[in-house]
Amino acid sequence: MKLLGIETSCDETAAAIVEEGREILSNIVASQVDIHAPYGGIVPEVASRQHLITVIPIIQEAMAQAQAQWRDLDGIAVTIGPGLAGSLLVGVNIAKAIALAQSLPLISINHLEGHIYANWLEGREPDFPCLCLIVSGGHTDLLLMRGHGDYLPLGRTRDDAAGEAFDKVARILDLGYPGGPAIEQAALSGNGALHPLPRAWLKGSDDFSFSGLKTAVLRLVEEKQNLYPADVAASFQQAVVDVLVTKTIAAAKRLGAKQILLAGGVAANRLLCQTLDQRSSLPVLFPSPLLCTDNAAMIASCGYFHLKAGHSTGWDLDVTPNLRLA
Repeated sequence: MKLLGIETSCDETAAAIVEEGREILSNIVASQVDIHAPYGGIVPEVASRQHLITVIPIIQEAMAQAQAQWRDLDGIAVTIGPGLAGSLLVGVNIAKAIALAQSLPLISINHLEGHIYANWLEGREPDFPCLCLIVSGGHTDLLLMRGHGDYLPLGRTRDDAAGEAFDKVARILDLGYPGGPAIEQAALSGNGALHPLPRAWLKGSDDFSFSGLKTAVLRLVEEKQNLYPADVAASFQQAVVDVLVTKTIAAAKRLGAKQILLAGGVAANRLLCQTLDQRSSLPVLFPSPLLCTDNAAMIASCGYFHLKAGHSTGWDLDVTPNLRLA
């Protein structure tokens, strides 16, 4: 089966063709980073208008690169949430129009579940049960994946997600936007042991909290003169990684997971990948950087497994900006 995946949940307009849920035939992403950078964050109205401009050319490019015709497709998978309402509506409505016109099944996809399925691409086949750590811009979630579509929620962020904390700390340190890559680059020349920063362990819980860490960085910058931003960035990054890795490994051991799957935009962070891989006694899978950030190949892959299980949706499909997984 070949599926067209469409992803417009935030500020990337993406389309991809994936075969059998595993082989990427095309994966096109149009980023809006340069458009939103002057504002230091995403402007929802600007994002949705840009999706309107780019979504059809991006789909056409994905089809051309895959050398696919409409008759070659077996379904359309599209993100319905979580995300920005206006952005999601662009993707959902174009997906509904194509599916209706071409008499194809329409499959609704949770964006967070899509991130998990990036691990099924690039020739890999994870083993169940898997412990999944999803770290994207607005989400930090820990789940046990017992099979396709079978999730046990364990923990989530109580305040700032890891990605949000990266963006806010980058703003505090005047490192630019987006914050994740900016912090990681600055930290390469910094001393992560120079500024001991707090870790919110939330003992007895699999939840996460990074708001206090962000506030600690702000107070450090306000109280100390002539700070080297790279040292603060390295210390902050080390604190985030330490909490994510420690809690993930503990949950995996407690629940008897066979593997750990890392997913989401922050999964592109090299220190996070390296630390989790080094400290875990279990195999750790994480996608290549291009598949960590928002893309449509992961949506098409997830859609394949839904369609294979007989799941599709009707024409009354709507977006759910605050959609949860499990």
